[in-house]
Amino acid sequence: MLPQVGRAIPTSPWELVLTSSRETKFVLAILVLFSIASWYFIVLKWWQFRRMRAHADRFMTEIEKAARLEDAYHAAMRLPSSPYNRLLREGIHFFSQLRPGSLKERADAATVPAVALTPTQLEALRMVLAKEVAAERDAAARFIPWLATFGSVSPLLGLLGTVLGVMDAFIGIAVGGSGNIGAVAPGVAEALVTTVAGLAVAVPSVMAYNLFVNRLGLFAGELEGFAQEIIGTMAREGRL
Repeated sequence: MLPQVGRAIPTSPWELVLTSSRETKFVLAILVLFSIASWYFIVLKWWQFRRMRAHADRFMTEIEKAARLEDAYHAAMRLPSSPYNRLLREGIHFFSQLRPGSLKERADAATVPAVALTPTQLEALRMVLAKEVAAERDAAARFIPWLATFGSVSPLLGLLGTVLGVMDAFIGIAVGGSGNIGAVAPGVAEALVTTVAGLAVAVPSVMAYNLFVNRLGLFAGELEGFAQEIIGTMAREGRL
């Protein structure tokens, strides 16, 4: 740590950073890296959730036009890949494995006797859909925990820098032998810079984390509802 004696009195936050101790600059450098990573994840997740919302709206619009499950499947497969058409595809493919030939055009379906799924097969279908929902939820949650990490660690790093700065100020007082406010103030101001930096990183990270967790919950709930709708449609069309 560097003593405060002999230093020019800083008059701006930037000068406080430039005249701070090596330890304080190290903490500030880490916080800058955290801030860059945090904003990168914020922009990335905002773009991903916005894209998923657009895909969901387009998917639901096309699905509502379909009269039968096969029509919905073919319409979904023409759309860009999204969690919704992947879920539908997984459910349809598994059902086709359980009942080969059961998903045919209406003209051929009349000649194929409907065979209901056994309770075990129906439960297996539910499990496959639930597994796909969980996989899509986990994929959508990627990087979100990092925002919580930045939000919780950054204030602690700021506090660490503050403690180091205060210690540096007291060392300067001890070396200079002066305890007046002019000798103490620069060191204390320098120490508080890291606290401000830590909060500047933590506040947007925590706000974004809460926002994305809420959106993730809505997204997962919508997927679960759609999975139940797939099973309900199969039952309504006499496939279960």
